[in-house]
Amino acid sequence: MTSKEMLEIAVKAGDSKRAEDIVALDVEQVSLVADYFVLMNGGSKRQVQAIVQAVQDEEADAGVIVRRVEGKAEGTWVLLDFGDIVVHVFQEEQRQYYNLEKLWSDAPLVNLTSWLGETA
Repeated sequence: MTSKEMLEIAVKAGDSKRAEDIVALDVEQVSLVADYFVLMNGGSKRQVQAIVQAVQDEEADAGVIVRRVEGKAEGTWVLLDFGDIVVHVFQEEQRQYYNLEKLWSDAPLVNLTSWLGETA
């Protein structure tokens, strides 16, 4: 499975649990860690955990193994490491505080429009 396919699965899974402000950064040229970073947020600890579970479940269904999970119990910033992609699920306050988009500003944004559902 390609990293782009893994990215699509993660984005759609987050969107299915109403994750907000989903952004993907193509970090392949600026980081040795992964090809993509995915950032999204939920409105509460419970929603963050539901988003994380959905991403894990959908990736597992596709045969992708999570290498590491950090922060799931706290539910304020959860990191899911799938090797080629790293998914960050935040509560809004933590996302604003850590501002990973600024930290990785050299990485181009990935257009996710076709993968995201309609907003009402």
